[in-house]
Amino acid sequence: MVSALTVRQVRRRYLTLYGLRWLPTGLMIPVMILLMQERGLSLPQIGLVGTAQGLLVLALELPTGGLADALGRRPVLLAAGAINLVSLSLFAVADTFTLFFLVWALQGVYRALDSGPLESWYVDATLAADPDAPYEQGLGYAGTVIGGAIGAGALLSGGLVALGPIGPISALTLPVLVAIGAQAVALVALLVLLVEHRPATGFAAVRASVAQAPRMIGEAVGLLRRSRVLLALVAVELFWGFGMVTFESLLPVRLAEVIGNPERAAALLGPANSAAWIASAAGAALTPLLLRWLGAAPGAALLRILQGVTVVGMGLFAGPVGVLVAYLACYAVHGASNPLHQGLLHRQVDGPYRTSVLSLNSMMAQPAGALGGVVLTALAATTSVGAAMVVGAVVLAVAAPLYLPAWRAARQPAVVPTTGAADSRLPVGRQAADH
Repeated sequence: MVSALTVRQVRRRYLTLYGLRWLPTGLMIPVMILLMQERGLSLPQIGLVGTAQGLLVLALELPTGGLADALGRRPVLLAAGAINLVSLSLFAVADTFTLFFLVWALQGVYRALDSGPLESWYVDATLAADPDAPYEQGLGYAGTVIGGAIGAGALLSGGLVALGPIGPISALTLPVLVAIGAQAVALVALLVLLVEHRPATGFAAVRASVAQAPRMIGEAVGLLRRSRVLLALVAVELFWGFGMVTFESLLPVRLAEVIGNPERAAALLGPANSAAWIASAAGAALTPLLLRWLGAAPGAALLRILQGVTVVGMGLFAGPVGVLVAYLACYAVHGASNPLHQGLLHRQVDGPYRTSVLSLNSMMAQPAGALGGVVLTALAATTSVGAAMVVGAVVLAVAAPLYLPAWRAARQPAVVPTTGAADSRLPVGRQAADH
C-alpha cells in the first residue's frame, strides 16, 4: 500500500526520480572508458573489469526482485542509490585494475537492485490512487525523461571536460565528481518523494523471497522451453549484449583514435551523446509507422541488420564527422528497435510470469556483454578498434533471423488453452499493441 497521492502526483514523482536516477549515467558515459585508459588500464583490462558488472547483474537480478517484493521498493532503491554513490566515489580515485574491478562489481550490485522497483512502485501507487488509471502514459513519458536526463548529463560532461583540468583534478575526472553530487541529490530525493507504506515483513519474508528465487528462475526457464518464439526472442539479447560493446565502450576509443586527442574526444562526446539520445527518442517515435508498414517482427529484424550497418560505419569511416554520423544513426535505430522487441515479448506471455520473463530477457544481455567486452577489447588491442567494431556489427546483424518464429506465430491464430490453469502453453500470435 502507498500513501494517498493522486495519479498526477505519483506520475510527477516517478518521472522526477527517474530523471535523477539517469543523470549520473549521462555524466559518466563520455568519460568512463577514457578515464580508465588515462589511469593506466589497457583495453583488454577494461574489458575484463566490465565483466564484474555483467556477471553480478546476471546472478542477482531475479533474487533482488524478490527482495523488493519482500521488504518494499523504497529500502531496496535506497540501498541501490547508496551503493552507486560508493561506486562513483571509488571510481573518482581508482588507479589500479583491482580497484576498477571493485567499482564495476559494485555497479553490478547497484544495477541488480535498481532494476524494476521504481517502475513497480509507480504502477502500484497509480493503481492505489485510481484502479482504472492508464499508467501506460507515465511509462511512455519515462522514455522521454531518460533521453533528456542522459543527454543533459552527457552535454554537461562534455562541457566540464572542455573546461580543462582544475588544479590537480584532471579534465576527465571533473564529470565523475559532478556525478557523485548528482547521485547524492537523487538519494535525498528518494527519501523525500518515494512514499510507501507496507506491513512489517522482517527477515522471515527476506528468507522466503530468497528461497523462492530458484523456483522463479526455473519457471521462467520452463516458459522458454515450451515456446520456440519466446526462446528465439530472448536469444536476440545474447547477440545484442555482445554487439552493444561497440557503441557503448569502443566508440570513445574510436573517436579518440580518429581525432588524435583523448580529451578533445571526451569533450566532443558530451554533445554527441546528448544528440544520440535525441536520435534514439526520434527513432522510438517511428514505432507506430514501422508497425503499420512492416509489422513488429519484420521491422525488428530489419532494424537489427541496419544497426549492424551503422556500427560498420563507425568502425570504417575515416574522420570524426563520419564516425559521429554513424553513431547517431546507430542510436536512432536502437530507439526504434527496442519498442518492437519489447512488444513482441509481451505478446508471448501473460499473467504472473510476465515480470520474470522480462527480467530473464534483460539478464541475457549481461553475460553476452561481459563476453563481448573481453573479446572485442582484446581484438581491438591486437588488431584495430575498427576491426573489432566490424566483428561486433556482424554479431548484431546475424540476430535478425531469430525474429522469424515470432513473425510466423503472428500469421497464425492464437493458441487458446483448453485445459484450464494447468495448461502450460503460452498464448502466441496475439495482436496486442506495443506498450
